[in-house]
Amino acid sequence: MQQSAVPELAHTHTRPIHWLATATAVAGVVALSSVLQPNSATAAQTTGPDAKHAPAALAPPDPARADFPLECGPVKAIVVKKATGDLDGDASPETVVVVHCDAPMGTPPDGIYVLTHSAGTTTPRVAATLVDPKDSTTVSDITVRDGAVIADLLGYSSDDVPRCCPDVKSSAKWQWKNGAFIRSTPSGAHSV
Repeated sequence: MQQSAVPELAHTHTRPIHWLATATAVAGVVALSSVLQPNSATAAQTTGPDAKHAPAALAPPDPARADFPLECGPVKAIVVKKATGDLDGDASPETVVVVHCDAPMGTPPDGIYVLTHSAGTTTPRVAATLVDPKDSTTVSDITVRDGAVIADLLGYSSDDVPRCCPDVKSSAKWQWKNGAFIRSTPSGAHSV
């Protein structure tokens, strides 16, 4: 067997320090890539000869600027969940919010409200109430998908069930049809 003319190299044998250096380098690349992200893609073009005539896209209504039909007494109403999307097909997004009173104790009931812009302004207004807090319902999840509002609702089977512990789970779907939101049960939904 012929001996190699090159002496054995120290870096040909892995040691724990090599693995530590590799892990540190990979972590650095991941951290750097999470900071350096490309700008979000948009569907609207902003350049070209017709750009002057294109309507400006409205931002979804801001729930922080809305007045909700909710009586909270000495505490304020807070938005706990929100989702946005075009619900009525007018190419302008609506905001769907879950709101309840900021109660210091217990589980306050939620309301689901649809916000839209007031005509000709960017001022948000409540266009519809999908769930009234008087229904004693809590919303565990809400999404806007394919022009519909889909929510997972928690409720109570009777007045004897403690308000801390809802024992009924259901799903609801609202779709804008003929000038109103029509409620249905989404396909694949199960009640407990």
